[in-house]
Amino acid sequence: MIFIVIYLAIILVVIEINVILFKMTGLEHQVARFQVISMLTGTGFTTGESELIIEHPVRRTLGAFLILFGAFSLAVIISGISTLLSDNFFSYNIAYVAGGLFIVLFILKAPLIQRRLSDKLQKEMVHHYKISDLPVRDVILTSDDDEICELSIERDSDFIGKRFDDLLDDNDDIMVLFIKRGEIKIRRDRLTTEIQAGDQAVLYGDSTSIENKFPNNLIRHYPAGRQS
Repeated sequence: MIFIVIYLAIILVVIEINVILFKMTGLEHQVARFQVISMLTGTGFTTGESELIIEHPVRRTLGAFLILFGAFSLAVIISGISTLLSDNFFSYNIAYVAGGLFIVLFILKAPLIQRRLSDKLQKEMVHHYKISDLPVRDVILTSDDDEICELSIERDSDFIGKRFDDLLDDNDDIMVLFIKRGEIKIRRDRLTTEIQAGDQAVLYGDSTSIENKFPNNLIRHYPAGRQS
């Protein structure tokens, strides 16, 4: 029983340490905790939030450790239970490991340490990873007001026959990234091309400005307020 209690304590501490590390990469606390538990237990929830892990190189590395540690933990627990009947039981050794992890957790909870590690992770990203390696959320969604969405042009839309350079004012905090027309993507002439029924325009900008300018037929892929 002592062994089981100590090892469960180790697992809980490992969870807390990795939650802190994931938060340092910009992940929200609740999302970080859920994904850490999911990877550690091998549950494998395939939610949209899992893309936040897969698309980020540092989070992928942490995730690989959690998956391996989870598999190792299962083997250790099974081995520990079988060892309960033997004379060679290493409760003190495992207790030392648990104590060391508690010290690491205590250090990581210090605000100064968190700030320094967060800065170090950000510098690591700048020096060792290309911007193309990062998820869209980390690259351009830098505030709660940022949003990427699609504007679907229906047959009865008032925008048909108009151009985006006529629809958008200089004060509008909205960018048209490109227009999807069937298999074609219009980039260079996206502002001067006449809008047709069936077009889908990918917009980026302030969520309130987009909502006010185009209140209907918006498909939100990266809603505002969903931090990475």
